[in-house]
Amino acid sequence: MTRTAHLPAPAPAADHRPGALRRSLRALAILACLPYIALKVAWVAGSEIGIPAGSALLEHRQMMAVANSVSVVADVLVVVLALLLTQDWGRRVPAWLLALPMWAATGLLTPIMTGYPVQLAVALVTGDEKAAAPSEPFLDDWVFGVVYGGFILQGLALGTLFALYARDRWGHVWRGRLGELPARASGSGARALAAAGAVVALLPASLHLLWATGSTTGLSARRVAERDSDFYVLEAERLAFLLVVVAFTLFLVLRRPARLRVRTTLAAAWTASGAAGCWGAYLSLVALLPDPDPTKRVPELVQLSYAGDMITGFLLAACVVLFLRRRSAAA
Repeated sequence: MTRTAHLPAPAPAADHRPGALRRSLRALAILACLPYIALKVAWVAGSEIGIPAGSALLEHRQMMAVANSVSVVADVLVVVLALLLTQDWGRRVPAWLLALPMWAATGLLTPIMTGYPVQLAVALVTGDEKAAAPSEPFLDDWVFGVVYGGFILQGLALGTLFALYARDRWGHVWRGRLGELPARASGSGARALAAAGAVVALLPASLHLLWATGSTTGLSARRVAERDSDFYVLEAERLAFLLVVVAFTLFLVLRRPARLRVRTTLAAAWTASGAAGCWGAYLSLVALLPDPDPTKRVPELVQLSYAGDMITGFLLAACVVLFLRRRSAAA
């Protein structure tokens, strides 16, 4: 009588179920999207909630419906990303397919997360209520609080989830300090992109500096009259993102300062390139939309600053991508 061999049981599959922290962050990111999505859906359906009488938004209902529909899709993408970053199947997504929307989300949300609190603080200190040159009604004040508050929560939750995900999947790529990187870590292509981005950044950076310090060069008479504390905060912020992305991308390709951590350098270059590139692209698109009122058209020099922000951000983001590809190949 033959004896049946007892084969060993297969090893259990690795358990990648998210812990309590990641589940909480996922829930926060999703819940923070709901007020924004609800408002946009209401506006697409024809509601005027939060829109005061006389708002320019009511003059272009078809364009508003299209823009709001696109905004809903973009915020639904945040929900998809929150799920992807906390599910087992999310670890099998190709790197480029995740990195591109995360870079865009980082770039669009970070300026709101940093700029809106500063705007509120400056308004509180200076008492600037836009009384000196009131602009036309656009949205009720509570809408900005609800929407921007939701964006800040989305950014904090999604950013933390991505940092945890990236550490688990690609943490080996950015270990160590800049001085420990081999000379071939960046390559001539990355250095050329970094140099080109730094040169392109000179024009928009100069314009943002002029406008942040009170110059009216290139601004329309309407924009000059409507300047307030928000205007100066935003111009200073755009200048800051340009300076950060140029500096930290050059640090990366030159491998200096030697003691600076690779992960810190990459995080700064990634975030600032997204902020400059994505907001530059968005504002360039808005500036190209037709407007029958000539006083509302964006002046050429302002459009040039938006284009400069966009090109700088895209060039230096490409530089970061080349660096990461080389590091991944070497690892």
